[in-house]
Amino acid sequence: MMAEAQLFVSQDEFTCSVCLDTLTDPVTIPCGHNFCLKCLTDYWDKKRVCSCPQCRRTFTAKLDLHRNTVLNEVVKKLKNTAISPPPSQNYAGPGDVECDGCTKKKFRAVKSCLTCMASFCKTHLQPHFEIAAWKDHKLIDPDGNLKEKLCAQHQKSLEIFCKTDEMCICMVCMMTRHKNHEMVELETEREEKQKQLGVELSKIRKTLEEREKTLKKTRTAMEQMKISVEKEVEENEKSFTDLMHCIEEAQKKLIERIREQGKRELEKAKLVTERLEKEIEELQRRDAELKKLSDTKDNIHFLQTFLSCCVLPSYRDSLSFTAMTMFSFVDLRKELSSMKKHLVKISQEPIVTLTPSGPESVLFALQPPEPQSRKEFLQYFCPLTMDINTSNRLLRLYEGNKKVMCQWTKAEYPDHPERFDGWAQVLCREALTGTRCYWEVEWSGHVMMIGVAYKGLSRKGVGKECGLGYNNKSWCLRCSFSQYSVNHNEEELVISAPYSPRIGIYLDWPAGSLSFYSVSHTMTLLHRFNTSFTEPLYPGFGLGPTLWGDSSVTICPLMPCDH
Repeated sequence: MMAEAQLFVSQDEFTCSVCLDTLTDPVTIPCGHNFCLKCLTDYWDKKRVCSCPQCRRTFTAKLDLHRNTVLNEVVKKLKNTAISPPPSQNYAGPGDVECDGCTKKKFRAVKSCLTCMASFCKTHLQPHFEIAAWKDHKLIDPDGNLKEKLCAQHQKSLEIFCKTDEMCICMVCMMTRHKNHEMVELETEREEKQKQLGVELSKIRKTLEEREKTLKKTRTAMEQMKISVEKEVEENEKSFTDLMHCIEEAQKKLIERIREQGKRELEKAKLVTERLEKEIEELQRRDAELKKLSDTKDNIHFLQTFLSCCVLPSYRDSLSFTAMTMFSFVDLRKELSSMKKHLVKISQEPIVTLTPSGPESVLFALQPPEPQSRKEFLQYFCPLTMDINTSNRLLRLYEGNKKVMCQWTKAEYPDHPERFDGWAQVLCREALTGTRCYWEVEWSGHVMMIGVAYKGLSRKGVGKECGLGYNNKSWCLRCSFSQYSVNHNEEELVISAPYSPRIGIYLDWPAGSLSFYSVSHTMTLLHRFNTSFTEPLYPGFGLGPTLWGDSSVTICPLMPCDH
């Protein structure tokens, strides 16, 4: 009966902690741990001192190893009962932390020790529970980045958080470089940061929820848009099919009318032709008689027949018809030309999309709404710097190329292909494209121009192709004490607004919008250009010397109080 009893044991109880396999020729050493005979022999051959590979207990003399007969029989019975070797899931796989104590195939670590700075599987972790000196070691969940837990300078454990420098430090750092700083335990700082993390997580989840709702609305809108597009295509195809049918019918009827009209005119012309032919025949006969009479020598015969021969019939009525050699329907051609122009215009006009209203409408916006307050505009603040290589020699740059002044003397700037040599202008180095940007300038003097331009704006000469706002490559606001005006492509619009020394410029490149604002305690829109930008834009300034002092433009920095 005892022989038939089944063994309910764990495979780990018969595993060699050196090779991590089932014991072969097991031997037992005085500390009570079991190993394969060969594994322990090889282990001790590599060591100067005989010690237990598991608990590290040392022995004064090399032990005479003998196979544990009883244990060997138990292991054989375990093998005969087909107990499998250690399950594969105990081996370290991708993403697992490997045991630092395994010498062959690495087992998966179950704990990491911050004192030993190593990770251990279940077997090699056992000394931390059996050896008194190791029981105080700090164990954590498996961590593959234990080096991050050490101070880079002192190679000591990071145990304190310095709130002054916002960093984890070791005890040596606390007594030296961070002395007199505000410090707390790692757990205390973790609790505080955990609360902040909770707040951030809440914000992220709220934003995520909003984005998911927007995505859902956007997808719904896309489906409705597809349906609307197909419906509109069908309606237009039907409309144009009807229109083409109508045009074909009108063409057919018009051709019939033209041919009928031509037929009538031809019939009238035929009658006149026949009548003219008869009259010509009669005239030719009279011509012959009169010539014969003229040639006669008989005076009595000439005088007696003269009166009858010279009386001609009246041809006035027969010559009243005017023959038409061309048909011209001028009014009709004008109508057809107008229709053609209208159709071309329809094919080229932008498609207007209507936003439905009501609770069932799908409203979504991938772009933030247009800013209203100065605080909202400053979210798009863009730092700018003037490019000295574009500056006219009458201009001087100051304050780190943030300020430009126009003076009477020329600067000794070197020649550069991008320099304005006629207009007193300068462009910025930054190319603005594909986003929203906002900047502010302060100006003084008699006249000043603020604008943006494509890189291809001409630089040489004093022609309009070089001036800000006087061509199709630039847009600008012209400021003076008396009035404002906006210019683009030689078109000028005068604006009536109070004088303001500070101007705000808002560029929405994707939307094709460029706006100029008078900045004070409120934002007052002076003008907005609506167009379609095709290239990066470079902010620029134009100014000139005056009798009342030097004119200047300064790019305003974003001050902390502006946030």
